[in-house]
Amino acid sequence: MAHYHVRKGIESYGHSIGIVLIDCETPFIPGDVGNASTYDFPVLYRTAPGVSLERLIEQGDPTMVDAIIETARELEKAGVRAITSDCGYMIRFHRQVAEAVNIPVIFSSLLQIPLIAATLGSNQAVGIICANRKRLTPDLLTFAGVQKGIKVVIRGMEDSEAFRGPILDETGTLDDAAIEEDIVIRAEEMVTSHPETGAILLECSNLPPYAHAVQKATGRPVFDFTTLINYMHHAFHRKPFSGIF
Repeated sequence: MAHYHVRKGIESYGHSIGIVLIDCETPFIPGDVGNASTYDFPVLYRTAPGVSLERLIEQGDPTMVDAIIETARELEKAGVRAITSDCGYMIRFHRQVAEAVNIPVIFSSLLQIPLIAATLGSNQAVGIICANRKRLTPDLLTFAGVQKGIKVVIRGMEDSEAFRGPILDETGTLDDAAIEEDIVIRAEEMVTSHPETGAILLECSNLPPYAHAVQKATGRPVFDFTTLINYMHHAFHRKPFSGIF
Protein backbone atom coordinates (compact mmCIF):
# COMPACT_ATOMS: atom_id res chain seq x y z
CA MET A 1 0.00 0.00 0.00
CA ALA A 2 1.20 3.53 -0.78
CA HIS A 3 1.77 6.24 1.81
CA TYR A 4 0.10 9.56 0.99
CA HIS A 5 1.11 12.96 2.31
CA VAL A 6 -0.96 16.12 2.52
CA ARG A 7 -0.10 19.04 0.25
CA LYS A 8 -0.56 22.19 2.32
CA GLY A 9 -3.11 24.64 1.01
CA ILE A 10 -4.58 22.25 -1.57
CA GLU A 11 -8.37 21.93 -1.69
CA SER A 12 -8.67 18.80 -3.84
CA TYR A 13 -6.59 16.07 -5.45
CA GLY A 14 -6.47 13.91 -8.56
CA HIS A 15 -6.49 16.50 -11.37
CA SER A 16 -4.60 15.44 -14.48
CA ILE A 17 -4.38 18.63 -16.54
CA GLY A 18 -4.42 22.24 -15.33
CA ILE A 19 -6.03 24.77 -17.65
CA VAL A 20 -5.28 28.51 -17.57
CA LEU A 21 -8.43 30.33 -18.65
CA ILE A 22 -8.73 33.73 -20.27
CA ASP A 23 -10.67 36.27 -18.21
CA CYS A 24 -13.79 36.26 -20.40
CA GLU A 25 -17.52 35.46 -20.47
CA THR A 26 -18.17 32.75 -23.04
CA PRO A 27 -20.59 29.80 -23.01
CA PHE A 28 -18.37 26.70 -22.81
CA ILE A 29 -20.39 23.91 -24.44
CA PRO A 30 -19.44 20.20 -24.32
CA GLY A 31 -16.30 19.71 -26.41
CA ASP A 32 -15.00 23.18 -25.50
CA VAL A 33 -11.72 23.25 -23.57
CA GLY A 34 -13.53 25.19 -20.85
CA ASN A 35 -16.17 22.49 -20.27
CA ALA A 36 -15.00 19.82 -17.81
CA SER A 37 -17.28 17.18 -19.33
CA THR A 38 -15.15 17.33 -22.49
CA TYR A 39 -12.63 15.04 -20.79
CA ASP A 40 -12.59 11.46 -19.54
CA PHE A 41 -10.34 12.54 -16.67
CA PRO A 42 -10.32 15.30 -14.04
CA VAL A 43 -9.04 18.74 -15.02
CA LEU A 44 -8.53 21.85 -12.91
CA TYR A 45 -9.27 25.40 -14.03
CA ARG A 46 -7.79 28.74 -12.96
CA THR A 47 -8.60 32.11 -14.56
CA ALA A 48 -5.67 34.43 -15.23
CA PRO A 49 -6.98 37.77 -13.92
CA GLY A 50 -6.95 40.61 -16.39
CA VAL A 51 -5.97 38.42 -19.35
CA SER A 52 -8.78 39.47 -21.69
CA LEU A 53 -9.36 38.50 -25.32
CA GLU A 54 -8.72 42.10 -26.33
CA ARG A 55 -5.33 42.18 -24.64
CA LEU A 56 -4.37 38.71 -25.84
CA ILE A 57 -5.57 38.52 -29.44
CA GLU A 58 -5.93 42.14 -30.53
CA GLN A 59 -3.02 43.69 -28.63
CA GLY A 60 -0.67 40.80 -27.92
CA ASP A 61 0.05 42.61 -24.65
CA PRO A 62 3.33 41.24 -23.21
CA THR A 63 2.64 42.73 -19.77
CA MET A 64 0.13 39.93 -19.07
CA VAL A 65 2.92 37.40 -18.62
CA ASP A 66 3.22 37.78 -14.84
CA ALA A 67 -0.48 37.05 -14.25
CA ILE A 68 -0.30 34.05 -16.59
CA ILE A 69 2.80 32.63 -14.89
CA GLU A 70 1.31 33.10 -11.44
CA THR A 71 -1.84 31.25 -12.50
CA ALA A 72 0.23 28.42 -13.96
CA ARG A 73 2.21 28.15 -10.73
CA GLU A 74 -1.03 27.90 -8.75
CA LEU A 75 -2.05 24.96 -10.91
CA GLU A 76 1.34 23.31 -10.47
CA LYS A 77 1.07 23.71 -6.71
CA ALA A 78 -2.37 22.08 -6.85
CA GLY A 79 -0.77 18.94 -8.24
CA VAL A 80 -1.69 18.85 -11.92
CA ARG A 81 0.58 16.83 -14.21
CA ALA A 82 0.70 19.32 -17.10
CA ILE A 83 -0.60 22.78 -17.93
CA THR A 84 -2.46 24.07 -20.97
CA SER A 85 -4.61 27.12 -21.75
CA ASP A 86 -7.87 27.89 -23.51
CA CYS A 87 -6.53 29.96 -26.39
CA GLY A 88 -4.14 29.09 -29.20
CA TYR A 89 -2.80 32.64 -29.16
CA MET A 90 -1.33 31.88 -25.73
CA ILE A 91 1.59 30.46 -27.74
CA ARG A 92 3.09 33.92 -27.24
CA PHE A 93 3.73 32.99 -23.60
CA HIS A 94 4.44 29.27 -23.95
CA ARG A 95 8.19 29.42 -23.50
CA GLN A 96 8.04 31.81 -20.53
CA VAL A 97 5.51 29.64 -18.72
CA ALA A 98 7.50 26.48 -19.47
CA GLU A 99 10.58 28.09 -17.91
CA ALA A 100 8.61 29.19 -14.83
CA VAL A 101 7.19 25.80 -13.78
CA ASN A 102 8.57 22.30 -13.35
CA ILE A 103 5.93 20.29 -15.20
CA PRO A 104 5.18 20.01 -18.94
CA VAL A 105 3.45 22.94 -20.61
CA ILE A 106 1.27 22.52 -23.72
CA PHE A 107 0.01 26.07 -23.82
CA SER A 108 -1.35 26.22 -27.37
CA SER A 109 -3.02 23.97 -29.92
CA LEU A 110 -0.56 25.42 -32.45
CA LEU A 111 2.24 23.32 -30.94
CA GLN A 112 0.87 20.40 -32.98
CA ILE A 113 1.67 21.97 -36.36
CA PRO A 114 5.24 20.60 -36.70
CA LEU A 115 4.05 17.10 -35.75
CA ILE A 116 1.12 17.24 -38.17
CA ALA A 117 3.42 18.51 -40.95
CA ALA A 118 5.84 15.65 -40.27
CA THR A 119 3.05 13.16 -41.05
CA LEU A 120 2.40 14.71 -44.47
CA GLY A 121 4.24 14.65 -47.75
CA SER A 122 6.41 17.64 -48.69
CA ASN A 123 3.81 18.74 -51.23
CA GLN A 124 1.03 18.85 -48.64
CA ALA A 125 -0.07 21.62 -46.28
CA VAL A 126 -1.51 21.94 -42.80
CA GLY A 127 -4.84 23.74 -42.85
CA ILE A 128 -5.49 26.01 -39.87
CA ILE A 129 -8.91 27.38 -38.91
CA CYS A 130 -8.41 30.07 -36.28
CA ALA A 131 -10.42 32.64 -34.35
CA ASN A 132 -8.87 35.65 -36.10
CA ARG A 133 -6.84 35.24 -39.30
CA LYS A 134 -5.18 38.67 -39.18
CA ARG A 135 -3.96 38.11 -35.63
CA LEU A 136 -2.38 34.73 -36.36
CA THR A 137 0.87 36.43 -37.35
CA PRO A 138 4.07 34.76 -38.58
CA ASP A 139 5.79 35.36 -35.23
CA LEU A 140 3.13 33.31 -33.44
CA LEU A 141 3.69 30.43 -35.85
CA THR A 142 7.42 30.72 -35.22
CA PHE A 143 6.78 30.49 -31.46
CA ALA A 144 4.93 27.23 -32.23
CA GLY A 145 7.99 25.79 -33.97
CA VAL A 146 6.74 26.26 -37.53
CA GLN A 147 9.93 26.33 -39.56
CA LYS A 148 10.65 27.22 -43.16
CA GLY A 149 9.35 24.51 -45.43
CA ILE A 150 6.18 23.80 -43.45
CA LYS A 151 3.25 24.79 -45.65
CA VAL A 152 0.15 26.19 -43.98
CA VAL A 153 -3.23 27.36 -45.28
CA ILE A 154 -5.13 29.59 -42.87
CA ARG A 155 -8.77 30.56 -42.59
CA GLY A 156 -10.35 32.69 -39.86
CA MET A 157 -13.71 32.70 -38.11
CA GLU A 158 -13.73 36.42 -37.28
CA ASP A 159 -16.17 37.26 -40.08
CA SER A 160 -18.67 34.63 -38.95
CA GLU A 161 -21.40 36.50 -37.09
CA ALA A 162 -22.43 33.34 -35.26
CA PHE A 163 -18.88 32.81 -34.00
CA ARG A 164 -17.81 36.39 -33.47
CA GLY A 165 -20.73 37.31 -31.23
CA PRO A 166 -20.32 34.82 -28.38
CA ILE A 167 -16.58 34.14 -28.76
CA LEU A 168 -14.88 37.41 -29.72
CA ASP A 169 -17.47 39.99 -28.66
CA GLU A 170 -18.75 38.05 -25.62
CA THR A 171 -22.43 38.65 -26.30
CA GLY A 172 -23.35 35.76 -24.02
CA THR A 173 -25.47 33.63 -26.39
CA LEU A 174 -24.11 30.88 -28.65
CA ASP A 175 -25.90 29.25 -31.60
CA ASP A 176 -24.18 25.87 -31.90
CA ALA A 177 -25.69 24.89 -35.23
CA ALA A 178 -24.88 28.24 -36.85
CA ILE A 179 -21.21 28.05 -35.86
CA GLU A 180 -21.00 24.49 -37.16
CA GLU A 181 -22.43 25.58 -40.49
CA ASP A 182 -19.96 28.46 -40.78
CA ILE A 183 -16.87 26.44 -39.89
CA VAL A 184 -17.83 23.68 -42.33
CA ILE A 185 -18.18 26.29 -45.10
CA ARG A 186 -14.65 27.52 -44.37
CA ALA A 187 -13.22 24.03 -44.18
CA GLU A 188 -14.82 22.98 -47.48
CA GLU A 189 -13.60 26.14 -49.20
CA MET A 190 -10.10 25.50 -47.84
CA VAL A 191 -9.77 21.99 -49.25
CA THR A 192 -11.44 22.98 -52.53
CA SER A 193 -9.12 25.92 -53.16
CA HIS A 194 -6.12 24.13 -51.64
CA PRO A 195 -6.55 20.39 -52.28
CA GLU A 196 -2.99 19.92 -51.00
CA THR A 197 -4.37 20.43 -47.49
CA GLY A 198 -3.59 17.08 -45.89
CA ALA A 199 -4.83 17.73 -42.36
CA ILE A 200 -6.67 20.45 -40.45
CA LEU A 201 -5.91 22.07 -37.10
CA LEU A 202 -8.61 24.01 -35.22
CA GLU A 203 -6.66 26.66 -33.30
CA CYS A 204 -9.42 28.05 -31.11
CA SER A 205 -10.40 26.28 -27.88
CA ASN A 206 -14.07 26.89 -28.70
CA LEU A 207 -13.89 24.91 -31.96
CA PRO A 208 -13.38 21.25 -30.90
CA PRO A 209 -17.18 20.74 -30.70
CA TYR A 210 -17.19 21.05 -34.50
CA ALA A 211 -14.21 18.80 -35.25
CA HIS A 212 -16.45 15.88 -36.21
CA ALA A 213 -18.38 18.02 -38.69
CA VAL A 214 -15.18 19.36 -40.26
CA GLN A 215 -13.79 15.84 -40.60
CA LYS A 216 -17.02 14.55 -42.14
CA ALA A 217 -17.10 17.41 -44.64
CA THR A 218 -13.44 17.26 -45.69
CA GLY A 219 -12.30 13.68 -45.11
CA ARG A 220 -9.13 15.05 -43.49
CA PRO A 221 -7.78 14.24 -40.03
CA VAL A 222 -8.71 17.06 -37.66
CA PHE A 223 -6.60 18.17 -34.70
CA ASP A 224 -7.45 20.65 -31.96
CA PHE A 225 -6.81 21.46 -28.30
CA THR A 226 -8.44 18.22 -27.15
CA THR A 227 -6.15 16.00 -29.24
CA LEU A 228 -3.17 17.75 -27.62
CA ILE A 229 -4.56 17.54 -24.08
CA ASN A 230 -5.52 13.88 -24.44
CA TYR A 231 -2.07 13.11 -25.84
CA MET A 232 -0.37 14.58 -22.76
CA HIS A 233 -2.80 12.98 -20.30
CA HIS A 234 -2.20 9.52 -21.71
CA ALA A 235 1.57 10.00 -21.58
CA PHE A 236 1.22 10.46 -17.81
CA HIS A 237 -1.24 7.62 -17.30
CA ARG A 238 0.25 4.57 -19.01
CA LYS A 239 -1.35 1.23 -18.26
CA PRO A 240 0.14 -2.27 -18.47
CA PHE A 241 -0.71 -4.14 -21.65
CA SER A 242 -2.51 -7.43 -21.64
CA GLY A 243 -3.26 -9.85 -24.41
CA ILE A 244 -2.20 -13.08 -26.05
CA PHE A 245 1.42 -14.10 -26.58
